[in-house]
This record gives sequence, C-alpha cells and structure tokens, in this order.
Amino acid sequence: MRWRKLGRIFNPFEHELPGAGAGFAQSPQAVVLDDRVRIYFSTRARGDDGKFLSQVAFADFSRDLQRVLGVNTAPVLSLGGLGCFDEHGIFPFSPTPVGDEIWAYTTGWSRRVAVSVETAVGLVISRDGGRTFERAGPGPVLGPSRHEPCLVGDAFVRHFGGRFHMWTMFGTGWKQFPGEPAPDRIYKIGHAHSADGIHWTKDEGRALVPDRLGPDECQALPAVIPVGDRYLMVFCYREASGFRTDPTRGYRLGQAWSDDLQTWTRADDLPRFDREPGAWDSDMVCYPHLTAIDGRIVLLYNGNAFGREGFGAAVLEP
Repeated sequence: MRWRKLGRIFNPFEHELPGAGAGFAQSPQAVVLDDRVRIYFSTRARGDDGKFLSQVAFADFSRDLQRVLGVNTAPVLSLGGLGCFDEHGIFPFSPTPVGDEIWAYTTGWSRRVAVSVETAVGLVISRDGGRTFERAGPGPVLGPSRHEPCLVGDAFVRHFGGRFHMWTMFGTGWKQFPGEPAPDRIYKIGHAHSADGIHWTKDEGRALVPDRLGPDECQALPAVIPVGDRYLMVFCYREASGFRTDPTRGYRLGQAWSDDLQTWTRADDLPRFDREPGAWDSDMVCYPHLTAIDGRIVLLYNGNAFGREGFGAAVLEP
C-alpha cells in the first residue's frame, strides 16, 4: 500500500485566523459531518509576555477536501484559568462523536520554571455540532502518574470493541544535551482504556512502539484506524535534540500494525510515504491524524516548520 498525496489543503497565510496575530495550523484533526468535514487545528499567537499561546480553530472542507468552505470566527474554546493545566495552550485537539455530542480530548499546556512546559489531557464537549465546546471540568481526565512522570498528552480516542481506547504520548523525563541551551523532553506512545470516556485506566508506563533512533527517540501524535481486520497506527518521531535546526533530526512519519490493539509491529515504510525535495513537507512530516471519509482512509499531517505552513492530506491506496 501507499499514501497518495493530495497536496497541501490548508495554508494559514491565505486565511484570516481567529485571534489577533494568530498563525500556524498545527495538528489537523477531523470530524466528518453530514455535509462537510470539519478539521480542527491549533494556532499560535504571542501573549502580552511575548511567549506563544496555542488556541483552537477549525476550517470546514468539502467532503473531497478540495474546497475550504470557511474558517471559524467565534472562539471554539477559551484557554484554561489561572494556574490550570491548560492555561498557556491547547494543542492538539482530538474530536470524536459520542451520541449526539462531539467530545474532544485536549492537550493542555502550562509553563514551568525548571523545564519549559507540562501537559495533561482534558475533555471538552460540544452540543452545537462542533462550533463551540465546554469543559467537562477545570482539571484533566488523564495526567502524569507513577510510571509516566510528565508530559501526558496527544490523546487520540476511539471506541472499539465496546470500550474507549486512548493513545497518548507520555514523557519518560527531561535531559540536558551537550550544546543545547535548555533541557529537552523525551516521550513515548502509551495507551489507556475506559468504559465511559471519562474515567481512564492506563497501561502504566508501557511504550507500545519500539525505538528506531535509540532510547532518546521522541514519539508523538499516535492515530489508529481499522484497515480490513487489522489496525494501523500512524505517528511522528524525531531525535530528542538538534531537531529545531537540523532537518535530518526532525520529525518524520512512523507506522505500526496490530491485530489486537495491544501488540504493535513497527513498519515505517508500510504503507509507503514519499517525500519530494523542495516541497512544503520535504524537511519535516509531523502531527499526523487518521480519519475515514466516504470509504477512503485519509491521513492529515503538517509539514515543514511544525505547521507554520499549514497542513496536507493523503489517501491510502492498495
């Protein structure tokens, strides 16, 4: 199988994003509605202190993803309150239909002193078709724990076999690398399950996907979808340091297969994903998402510069 690219489908420089000075379109994640596909993403804008804040936006697309029907103008969700886990950003934002509602699992960001950031997973709910969301509560539904000490986030939630399954990243710790001005984080892909989507049980500290780059490999944004009688996971991975300036150490696409949602076999080139020199996604492929649209399995993803230049799509073909 291979991924047939549809190209870049959303360029934030061509649209007016909500929020003064907002840019980027990071971590595209879709919910398929009756007459359109709504793709949520996170923007970046500088706050009063000059540091970035990430907020949620969306763009509506035709079901073939060829036309942008519009971009939201009203706020989707406010940032968290003073001292809360999502005070300084929400990224990513993963929606899933539950009955007549749309539930979305957020990754809330809050700044720290010794290290730059901490994250946890929150739950927000929409009762107006996904235009606006309200928090299920001010705190997270999943966060650091005994064997996952930091940086729990990137939640992707689906309902399989009568239970909710959540795939996340979890931090194994921070490390000061030679020549780097500040510590960098290391994180792996984990799993939790739930009967109601609110109360979660972790497979505590169990990394699902083996490393390719050594023990400091960073793995992020897992997404899972059925393909025939198996399950495909797509994620992104990179080196823990030097990734901001050296494209050979930056994010690229990883893939794995499972028959039971428990044991995963890594196969980064199956399906094949081609990269073209000089393209908008030549230096980096990051923040993937999987969805099914009218019988097609679609991959959404960001390219160079962590989503500064928007997001693209590809279709799975035999």
